[in-house]
Amino acid sequence: MRALITGASSGIGRDMAKILSQMGYDLVLTARRRERLEALATELDTNVQILCFDLSKTEDCYALHREAGEIDVFINNAGFGLFGDFLEVDLERELEMLHVNARAMHLLMKLFLKDFVKRDSGYILNVASAAAFMPGGPLLDGYYATKAYILNLTRSVAKGLSKQKSKVVLSALCPGPVKTEFEAVAGVDFTPIGKSSESVARYALNKLFRGKKVIVPGPVMKIARFFTRFLPDSALLTLAYVIQLPRRRSLEKGETK
Repeated sequence: MRALITGASSGIGRDMAKILSQMGYDLVLTARRRERLEALATELDTNVQILCFDLSKTEDCYALHREAGEIDVFINNAGFGLFGDFLEVDLERELEMLHVNARAMHLLMKLFLKDFVKRDSGYILNVASAAAFMPGGPLLDGYYATKAYILNLTRSVAKGLSKQKSKVVLSALCPGPVKTEFEAVAGVDFTPIGKSSESVARYALNKLFRGKKVIVPGPVMKIARFFTRFLPDSALLTLAYVIQLPRRRSLEKGETK
């Protein structure tokens, strides 16, 4: 059995690699930082293939699919966020985020899903976010939009697979704040509320192998998801802004990572 994990050098991806290795999976790990992947490989008990690609580049996505070979589990995890006013966020960096979070996710899911459907087996986990349930998120505008794209695409394609009686499992992971390097990249701080990436990774894999289509770790986020169904979009947008505003002030004061 072999599993491929994108964004495996840190956070949820790194912890999923450890858990899957403990379960007996050989691993294909990809990220841009080879030294991180090589260090991780020394902690794993199964065979590890390291492939370093920049998934913001279309040609690297195709190359990853070619070189990964046959796999049984695909963790489509690579992604990052950018914090700030929409008009002030660097456009080139923003486009890179869109390419990684949405285009690369879409491209890789389609390539590997075709392989899985042909043999009628396999598991794909697209890593979205609880932000995907919101109509938007001021100060994390692009990030929220990409995560909604991931969730909606996954649910739509999964429904199509079920109509075709396919045995392939396609799921979306929608965690709340997680204590990972996302905070440092995006310029926010989830210290008081973030769950550990290890607990999220273990919960997500357990639910994936049980065939759960939308995976929301933790009772707090499940309750929050339930109540967002009853609030108008305008109220949810205001709530998202109010939640992010203290982090903006902290960033301006130099208090965040």
